[in-house]
Amino acid sequence: MSFAKKYRLRFIVAAASTILLAGFAVLTPVILMTAIDDFTSTKDITRLVYFTIAMVVALLAQVLFQFSFIYNANWVGQHIIRDIRTKIFRKIIEFKMSYFDNSSVGKLVTRVVSDIETISNFFTQGVFMIVSDILLMLIVIAVMFYKNWQLALIALATLPVLIYATKLFQIAIKSTFQDVRNQVANLNSFVQERVTGMKIVQLFNRERIEYKNFIKINKEHKKAHIKTVWYYSIFFPIAEILSSIAIGLIVWYGGLQVIEDSAVSLGAIIGFIKMAQMLFRPLRQIADKFNQLQMGIVAGERVFNVIDTDSSIDKNGTIIAENVEGNISFKNVHFSYIKGEEILKGISFNVEKGQTVAIVGATGAGKSTIINLISRFYEIDSGLIAIDNIPVQDYEISSLRQKVAVVLQDVFLFSDTILNNITLRNENISLDQVQKAAKQIGIHDFIMSLPNNYHYNVKERGGMLSSGQRQLIAFLRAYVSNPSILILDEATSSVDAHSEQMIQYATDEITKNRTSIVIAHRLATIKKADIIIVMDKGRIVEKGNHTELLKKHEGYYKNLYEKQFNSETIV
Repeated sequence: MSFAKKYRLRFIVAAASTILLAGFAVLTPVILMTAIDDFTSTKDITRLVYFTIAMVVALLAQVLFQFSFIYNANWVGQHIIRDIRTKIFRKIIEFKMSYFDNSSVGKLVTRVVSDIETISNFFTQGVFMIVSDILLMLIVIAVMFYKNWQLALIALATLPVLIYATKLFQIAIKSTFQDVRNQVANLNSFVQERVTGMKIVQLFNRERIEYKNFIKINKEHKKAHIKTVWYYSIFFPIAEILSSIAIGLIVWYGGLQVIEDSAVSLGAIIGFIKMAQMLFRPLRQIADKFNQLQMGIVAGERVFNVIDTDSSIDKNGTIIAENVEGNISFKNVHFSYIKGEEILKGISFNVEKGQTVAIVGATGAGKSTIINLISRFYEIDSGLIAIDNIPVQDYEISSLRQKVAVVLQDVFLFSDTILNNITLRNENISLDQVQKAAKQIGIHDFIMSLPNNYHYNVKERGGMLSSGQRQLIAFLRAYVSNPSILILDEATSSVDAHSEQMIQYATDEITKNRTSIVIAHRLATIKKADIIIVMDKGRIVEKGNHTELLKKHEGYYKNLYEKQFNSETIV
């Protein structure tokens, strides 16, 4: 409701329309009742015409206010969910990487798309409709008692039973709706993961197994929905029977009174039948509206749980990273992804401006973690990371990341053109700049050989390109951003010989006069590094250049290099 304050005028118009709609809706049976009684006693055609005109005016007013209510309620609802969706997406893109490490992508997609769509029903089918229905019922009951309290009591005889049945239905359906939302999130998550990892599914002949798993999850989804249908199929017939009984009692009691020449008129009986329908119809629907309301509340709880999650990087830094030289220092840095399980165990090293530093070590030694910490994807447990002798947390985070470019082993490309994947739609980077940069690092000819060259659409995740080609695009993306610090994470692994040559040339070009950190398993690619840092189990075990480290008797690097060199020679 706090989001509705911004649109209070439309909200008030929608609320006023519901009130007026309820008033004019009750006016029609009152006019009908009066018209029948008046005509049966006076037989005056002229007066009947006046009543008919009054009825038409009341119906036209209903149409007008119903239009106003439907349009404005939906207008408010759609604007509110736009604002909520914008807020949750803004929150998600600022989360720490640790949040995504522990969260399902499919469930996040459900929160941003379908859950927020359900919230819109909170306004359009929930709040406004419930207020309108309750208001209509109160006015109908008041008019009934005003016209004839005996008939009013007869009409309301089954109402307590229906209210009790509605309450039971509402309680039962809430838990089933929660189950439905859970199953929708599970289904989205499962499908998203399998479609993304389809290559692995097919490569390891998992089609039949994953199909069976999907059938199982889909079955749970179906069961959750059928449970809601079960409650609906019980409640609505009960509500219909109770409504029919009430109308039957009105006809029975009213007919007896007419026969006995009592104060009950024919017009009153017909009017009360109409009002009873107006009373029971919203009560039958109000249970469904409560469900819409509860679905909106359940979806709202999920969405606002994400919005209220405190998982963003501390952005108290105020120093703008403008003229970054590229001096990097780690001092006794401790870090753990999971509390109590340290990945980095007090590492310290310095990188001077323009140096190329290589980091090597076994898988899990903590090499890639260093990249994540320089870019401030995670917060360290203790110690200090500084760039140009300024702690990284003192920098304004977006300006810091503009000065650090990373080329990852697993390159992610969007379903867009090569140009847009390179510039990431940065309007300050022109096509001429991209082409000039591509020529400098030797990949212009490769791009020009593609259909539509720089405007070639690489499709989802860059599926139209080979891994080596994607890697080259990533190099160019990093190069055009003109970073002060360049980080290459396994950039030459898993590519063919020709691509490796192009990547090696590109590496030499983009690391010139630029502070560079290179992480690689293939030691042949880092011989030229100024410093090689050797890591093992979260600690630095050796430091030096290639020649120095090879001279160390029984050294970790020497042993690693000889094993790799010998295996490559044998192959």
